[in-house]
Amino acid sequence: SGSHGDLGAHLIDLARYLVGEINEVVGMNETFVKERPIAESMTGLSAQGNTDGPMGEVTVDDATLFMARFASGALGSFEASRFAAGHRCTNAFEINGSKGSVRFDFERMNELEVYFTDDADDVQGFRRVLATDPAHDYMDAWWPPGHTIGFEHTFIHEILELMDAIHDDRQPEPNFVDGIKCQEILEAVDVSIAERRWVSISELQV
Repeated sequence: SGSHGDLGAHLIDLARYLVGEINEVVGMNETFVKERPIAESMTGLSAQGNTDGPMGEVTVDDATLFMARFASGALGSFEASRFAAGHRCTNAFEINGSKGSVRFDFERMNELEVYFTDDADDVQGFRRVLATDPAHDYMDAWWPPGHTIGFEHTFIHEILELMDAIHDDRQPEPNFVDGIKCQEILEAVDVSIAERRWVSISELQV
């Protein structure tokens, strides 16, 4: 797949971690550009093609949207698109509950925005939390509070989790099971799009 498997996978993985298991999904997708020049060379994730050369059919999605029902009763909406001008790395989420809301955007990866319904009326609103204090997970090993970490540091956190899991003789988190569950949801969305119906995740489990 295109944006669904590339970008949507990260959203699904994050949603499972924060909200819990997904029971069923319904989705739609679109390929806006139907054909592109066939790539002549590849560098990393980028390709170069000759506009005067042969064209090839595009067989992956440019955008996929789906809705989900979580086992907890929560509802979710997911959007993954390569046609979102101005968004460099907007891997974002917002969770709304009866006592407040929290939202995050990876383009501002050191920050959370939180809202509490029990705040006084005259000060209600989203507040910015700079999540770089030692009280936040992993941050006690980094710089003084307020000194931000970057994309590369997240991989160091992953390595730490793996090493700690080996030391403690336990499965790291995430692990292979999480990968399988993510793939089940990705596939369920694809089935939903093909058959134009709600699809239960359990339908795909052996």
